[in-house]
Amino acid sequence: MRNGITSAVVATLGVACLVIAGRASNLPRSREGTLIESASPTEVMVRAKGIGYWEKGMSKEKDRDKTLLANAEQDGRKAAVYFVLYGGTDPLLSGEAERNSFAPYEEEFFASDNVRRFIAWEGEEYLSRVLKPLEKNKRYELHIEKAYKVNKQLIEDWLTSKNILPARALVTEALGMPFIMVIPAVKSGEDPIKVLQSDPDLSHAAKVIESYLTALRYDVVVPEQQQDLSALTAAQQSLKGVEEDFSYQLALSIGSDVYITYEVNIQSDAYNTKKAVVSVRAYETTTARLLGTETGYSPSAAAAPMVLIENAVNDAIDKVLSRIMDYWKSDLQNGVQYKLIVSLSPNFNEEDREELTFLMGDLLKELTKKGKYKENIVTDATLDYLIWCDPAEFDKSSSVYRWLKEKVAEKFAGADLKRVNLNRKLIILKLDPA
Repeated sequence: MRNGITSAVVATLGVACLVIAGRASNLPRSREGTLIESASPTEVMVRAKGIGYWEKGMSKEKDRDKTLLANAEQDGRKAAVYFVLYGGTDPLLSGEAERNSFAPYEEEFFASDNVRRFIAWEGEEYLSRVLKPLEKNKRYELHIEKAYKVNKQLIEDWLTSKNILPARALVTEALGMPFIMVIPAVKSGEDPIKVLQSDPDLSHAAKVIESYLTALRYDVVVPEQQQDLSALTAAQQSLKGVEEDFSYQLALSIGSDVYITYEVNIQSDAYNTKKAVVSVRAYETTTARLLGTETGYSPSAAAAPMVLIENAVNDAIDKVLSRIMDYWKSDLQNGVQYKLIVSLSPNFNEEDREELTFLMGDLLKELTKKGKYKENIVTDATLDYLIWCDPAEFDKSSSVYRWLKEKVAEKFAGADLKRVNLNRKLIILKLDPA
């Protein structure tokens, strides 16, 4: 729980009398919700408001309060689910296209029996309860607030079954699940593996994040278990301007698609209790581009630091993972991304180096999906690119290398393209005279 620091949202699209084609709408009257915490990889705890409505003729006046309460509780469940769909920083329906696709199904989805399936737990106590008489006591509203645990995974499965969200299987069939590495944030020049091995709090936080990832079937790369880091040296020699970013180079070397860094801070408060604050960031490995950042807070408690760290991690990681999956879906549209570095031998003359530079640009237009590639660095000695390739043809770095080697041999008889290092995301090659 965030002790008041929550990612709250009030998704207000109009709370007038909801009527569609002469009948009451299934959509919630209240659309107010606040995220309390991510309870697990599949469930979130939400505080939501429900609005019950009664007017003369709906039921006998002696049953008014009973009717109001039943309607308010029903509306609260709908509001909690509505929040998961539309609210917060990472709603399930995150884009306009997805919301438009969902629109024809809204009435069906928010039917009371359907919504109840997604409520894993409902608090018994009311966090607030206010009766509001309207129109000289002819109409009434009852506003309640309760805590609800919503099964986010079940909602996602429902949306996938209606083709509103792309099936994860379609994404992973083309690209596989993203390989993710988890390492602590370190100071410039520090070795994150040594820091991880020497700090028990950081080590425990890494295990909690890795457990969360594996529960959702992401492929997790554990840096301590990587025995052969010779490619790291090659990356350090080849990459310019990033000598001090050891985490980025380590992620490139190991071959992760995304790397997650985190910081842990245990704070004491005024009541002899402590709380954990965990900051989590996710980066795209090939560019070190920030994909998402969140800070999680544990409740203040007289608990062991390990328990506090686990609560804080769970508070932060779910939202970061939503952004990672959005990134992975975009790769399905753009193609699988590689970082390509080509070193030019000093034994080439100036004219040959220029011709080879032009040739690489022409080949990458042909190699990449829709001709999409980006020049990062082009010098007399180094060509540094980001390339996007069709995963159906180039799902492995070795496929890219083989294609380029054959094309260079065909187009430039005086050059030989050799492999320096290949891994999942990083391709380092060298052009030597034949």
